[in-house]
Amino acid sequence: MAKIILCLFLVLLMGAHGAAKTDLSDEVILSELEDFDVEEGDDEAEFFDLPRWGVDRGNKILVNVDSFGAVGDGASDDTKAFVDAWKQACSTPKSVFLVPAGRSYLVNATRFRGPCAGRLRVQIEGTIVAPDDPKNWNFTKNGRIWLGFFYLTGVHFQGGGIIDGSGSKWWAASCKKNKTNPCIAAPTALTIYASSGIKVKGLTIQNGQQMNFVISRSDSIRITGVTVSAPGDSPNTDGIHITESTNVVLQNSKIGTGDDCVSIVNASSNIKMKRIYCGPGHGISIGSLGKDNSVGIVTRVVLDNAFLKGTTNGLRIKTWQGGSGYVRAVRFQNVRMQDVSNPIIIDQFYCDSPKSCQNQTSAIEISEIVYRNVSGTSKSKKAIKFACNDNVPCSHIVLNNINLETSDGTAEVYCNSATGIGYGYIHPSAECLNSDDKKINQKMEAGVDESREEYVVHTEL
Repeated sequence: MAKIILCLFLVLLMGAHGAAKTDLSDEVILSELEDFDVEEGDDEAEFFDLPRWGVDRGNKILVNVDSFGAVGDGASDDTKAFVDAWKQACSTPKSVFLVPAGRSYLVNATRFRGPCAGRLRVQIEGTIVAPDDPKNWNFTKNGRIWLGFFYLTGVHFQGGGIIDGSGSKWWAASCKKNKTNPCIAAPTALTIYASSGIKVKGLTIQNGQQMNFVISRSDSIRITGVTVSAPGDSPNTDGIHITESTNVVLQNSKIGTGDDCVSIVNASSNIKMKRIYCGPGHGISIGSLGKDNSVGIVTRVVLDNAFLKGTTNGLRIKTWQGGSGYVRAVRFQNVRMQDVSNPIIIDQFYCDSPKSCQNQTSAIEISEIVYRNVSGTSKSKKAIKFACNDNVPCSHIVLNNINLETSDGTAEVYCNSATGIGYGYIHPSAECLNSDDKKINQKMEAGVDESREEYVVHTEL
């Protein structure tokens, strides 16, 4: 019944905010968003008893990096052994590329390319470490990727191993650590690029030189039970960064970094996240988008069941002035926060620059954003902040069952050029968000009286 009522409210809301701008497609998107959930399904990657090299057991052929000369002492360069083992595994149907447990393998920047023969498994049980000195990095040859997996289809990455970017010297050289340092982008620790049908399960990615794990230009990616870790003061170390990708599922994962736990940027859609722990970090973010007057489009994103602790932001949408495009059809629900500085924030004036950003009239349009069952504690007075552009306002924002408080009980809501509705229990009061159409508001309030006394209690993950 609640779902039906909410859909009705959203349709009414769209009618209240400029029928000339809203067509049937917007109504369809909002209606579909209610049913856009993470499918539990079978997220288990296939585990098996590993055969010895050259022996066919259970139709699996083991390709062990040790068999190609890897030393695994953490000091010897094992790059060639990894490359040779990959060539063998990639060309052999039903093979297993194995990084054995109990060893540490030093590997330089490498691109593991496909397409590969069918049903390849990458079993990482040991530790793969990056060289730790930025001075030895060849940007011309290696670009900004340490371990890159390109053009793969149907590959499963699994195991209890660790991918360690050895990022401490990179962080110390960052201009965000020391303004006298040059601003040079550092490599990404793990990248999946132009691939589809990929599963990643159980791995730990840590101490990325910059971003820890990037999914780029890919489709149908499922990430389950991963841990991403970097110190809270490590600059630009996004946990999982999704760009130009579709149909990505992230679930049952713990992320703590020096930047966004999850960042979703341009040309990404159908992103589903469930049971996510975030902290430390900058929260779960859509954006940034629109830098240098670029186009940014993100649509159909759901976060369901998350716990954020001690982060500088909670649920954030961030765009630069001057951009174009839109963020649309986003739902954040069942989220618990503890000591989060900006629990709910939309910022159309984002400016991550050593110089002040120029005021511009154009902006990325933000609409159809739902926050449902969000509670916890805010470290800042403005627990909810919608800082939107006067020329391109934020619209169709829905707050349902929100309970955010500061330690001294002074939580506030800030709105600039943002319209929407709130129903159920809303604290702090979000009157600044309400539609100016009194007739529509009366209809909404008449339909939600039964929900006003609801109070949602969340449990920590």
